[in-house]
Amino acid sequence: MADEIYDFVVIGSGAGGGPVATNLARAGYTVLVLEAGEDNDNYNYRVPAFNSLASEDPAMSWDFFVRHYDDQAMQRRDSKYVAERDGVFYPRAGTLGGCTAHNAMIMVYPFNSDWENIRELVGDDSWSAESMRSYFERLEHCDYLSEIHRSIEAVSGLLHGQGTHPARHGFSGWLHTERVSTELVLKDLELLKVIVEAAATGLAHHLGDLLLDLETFLDPNDWRFVTSKNREAVFPTPLATHRGIRNGTRELLLEAVKDTGGKLSIRTGALASKIVFDEDRRAVAVEYLVGPGLYKASRSFSADAEPSKVTVRARHEIILSGGAFNSPQLLMLSGVGDEAELRKFGITPVVSLPGVGKNLQDRYEVGVVSKMMKPFGLLKGATFTPPVDGAPVDATFADWEQGKGVYTTSGATIAVTKRSSPERADPDLLIFALPAYFKGYYPGYSKATERYHDKLTWAILKARTNNTAGEVKLRSNDPRDTPSIHFHYFGEGNDASGDDLRAVVEGVKFAREMNRHIEKKVGMEEQVPGPAISSDEEIADFIRREAWGHHASCTNRMGPKEDPMAVLDSRFRVHGTKGLRVVDASVFPRIPGFFIVSAVYMIAEKASDVILEDVQAAEGAKEGWDN
Repeated sequence: MADEIYDFVVIGSGAGGGPVATNLARAGYTVLVLEAGEDNDNYNYRVPAFNSLASEDPAMSWDFFVRHYDDQAMQRRDSKYVAERDGVFYPRAGTLGGCTAHNAMIMVYPFNSDWENIRELVGDDSWSAESMRSYFERLEHCDYLSEIHRSIEAVSGLLHGQGTHPARHGFSGWLHTERVSTELVLKDLELLKVIVEAAATGLAHHLGDLLLDLETFLDPNDWRFVTSKNREAVFPTPLATHRGIRNGTRELLLEAVKDTGGKLSIRTGALASKIVFDEDRRAVAVEYLVGPGLYKASRSFSADAEPSKVTVRARHEIILSGGAFNSPQLLMLSGVGDEAELRKFGITPVVSLPGVGKNLQDRYEVGVVSKMMKPFGLLKGATFTPPVDGAPVDATFADWEQGKGVYTTSGATIAVTKRSSPERADPDLLIFALPAYFKGYYPGYSKATERYHDKLTWAILKARTNNTAGEVKLRSNDPRDTPSIHFHYFGEGNDASGDDLRAVVEGVKFAREMNRHIEKKVGMEEQVPGPAISSDEEIADFIRREAWGHHASCTNRMGPKEDPMAVLDSRFRVHGTKGLRVVDASVFPRIPGFFIVSAVYMIAEKASDVILEDVQAAEGAKEGWDN
């Protein structure tokens, strides 16, 4: 095993590592994927409505507990704070597919300005918004546009010289996307009409009788919408599902294993512990530990386990795709990071990159939760639990087995995009309706889904945040230990303007505006934050206490070599090293879009291209030299 060698070693199987490994193997190279978790295909994984259960499933959950504030008094004010773990629950996934195995599957396209900002920062035109769209088209398999609709669009595009499809959706990629079905909406037609009317009234839009024809709703992933000036809209949320079943990088990888004739290998229960460099600072091997539940975040973790250590070598490159927490941790454990910090833990520095683990960013989210006067009809009979052997299956689960019903969705049916202030170039608030009780993440939160059928939550997501002061730091030099994660929310961060907080306040006020419309029509009563919190300052205080996030990113950011805090160049290469790249949510200079998974999928496709370009160019040069 010590002499194992592959062309490429990819650490992590999520939204970054999965597509990269697959594309390299399909190009004819041998690739080994190291995944610390195991492969899980249970109902919590497969059923979209069980995504909250998946995030707390012991078979795949990695439980991080993070600090929103270093100030202990402020941290303790959060109702979700867990004193025994000295932090707030932040669910991640340790399983094949990474966090694509437990996320809410929402696929909303990033802002074009996200790509243009990177293009300007790194001076690389391949990052232009126009170029990046091609990667979305390559990976998407859009199932929610009917064949008739596609044909009409294609003819229209040809007539106007816009290519084959002006919407620029992809229809042959590996990731299927769907939307909520009209049949499902009909179960709560009157109530859903009221919710949509409330959102449309708030945006001063008139949707009229378009509700029953969901294809006429605005599509946030349509290129014409992405490039429009307004982009404040109401729309049904696109989901990464296929016939009502979750799909992600797990399916992509397993299919590639079968199709590539042994080029792609996947090793689960393999916790990467160190990247090995030679004297030229070239990454040449990965050391990993073998066994289940080796990482401390795992619910099956045992401190007494004595795992064996294996070394695997890479002929060409090592690609690190562990995510915003684990990628900087592994870099630091391998000697790449702030030299002074590394020496504190007895780690010999290999490359001095003080930006590793810094620049941590996230969304701010809060929930406005209300009790409806009557339960949602679409939730009637739904237990939101997998079937148990010997027990009768609930009718909603039986519907899901037929590819229909509420279990085919993640719960997020209707979303609103809005600017928190008129002068903003891009909408920075996404507010979506959940027929559920959701006030953030805490141990056991997923059980609240099955307890309540009469709750409506407006989940308010603040994008384009200014705060970049978060950081991921080593807790020890033990690769099985979790890092120390500090987000430095609001006043502790570096958003001196306070715009982040003001924007979330506007989001809460907008949700309440929509609720007033709903209350007049069908009746409801707000429970969180509750009627006692009314002034802007009271709302702001509620947000400071209760906000959360789940899109951690930017901890190994791209930037020019002259920037002392940059970790990567525009081709994902780690500054000061050879043969080592990072491809995951940690690479962004600023957190992109609303839901970052779409952006990570896109950069993974781009990274595949540049890796192949560089390796094939090097192979060509070597062949020429040999000749």
